[in-house]
Amino acid sequence: MMKLIARLSVVFGIVGSHLLINPVLPPGIPGFFSMGIQPALALTPEQILEKLGAVPVFTITDAEGSPLVGTAESGGQSASVVEVYISRQDALAFINKLKTENPQLASSVQVTAVPLGKIYEIGQQNQNNPERLMFAFVPTQQQLNSAKSVLQANGQDINQFRGVPLFIARAGADDRVITVQQGDKQAIPFFFTKEDLQGMLEQFKTQQPDLISSVKIEVVPLEVLLEAFRTDNDQFLDLVILIPPRETVEYIQQQRQSSGGR
Repeated sequence: MMKLIARLSVVFGIVGSHLLINPVLPPGIPGFFSMGIQPALALTPEQILEKLGAVPVFTITDAEGSPLVGTAESGGQSASVVEVYISRQDALAFINKLKTENPQLASSVQVTAVPLGKIYEIGQQNQNNPERLMFAFVPTQQQLNSAKSVLQANGQDINQFRGVPLFIARAGADDRVITVQQGDKQAIPFFFTKEDLQGMLEQFKTQQPDLISSVKIEVVPLEVLLEAFRTDNDQFLDLVILIPPRETVEYIQQQRQSSGGR
């Protein structure tokens, strides 16, 4: 947990740094992941886990920490599924609902924070197992609504969007991605909430006032980005950082303080 807190401090620290327009990243989703430039190796599993390790998500677990497993039907076959919540509040709401439907089960489970990297790692380890445990990401309704608004504003079909929305911003005449400075490198922030992205854009407005009118927000599913991490040979994926919801960061920080910082 303490490693997770340290990584979150780094992630949120760079959002307050200098914002700029990436000079080479061209527009387009999914063209963002396929740019026709000098080939590069796909991210290594270790690099992927490092990126995802800074993002807390939430599952429902028993007292021993084992996840609550449900079943889902697809194509006449059943699969074991663990729901992974982006918002802790949504996970708590599930338990509250469970209290009326199955009080005994509800009394034995809890909400547990887990690094997204751990979820990804387990999923990859069991990928070739026909009876593997599957994970279903549960986005917040508020961010789904925000994603639909963005898609409509961009003239895209909202019915084609599936998954957990991530928000990025572009600006300038050629729609270049807004980046942040991370040490001596640029980083491309993907936000889990539109509100957190808007917070970055307020800072961008003060630093680049002549470009703020050209800002365009775009949305891409988390699941698409995770698959790109795994399969795409694109050097710019190494620049991507995931910015967890501020409410999640504040919760993790409170947990650290309540435990005395251990």
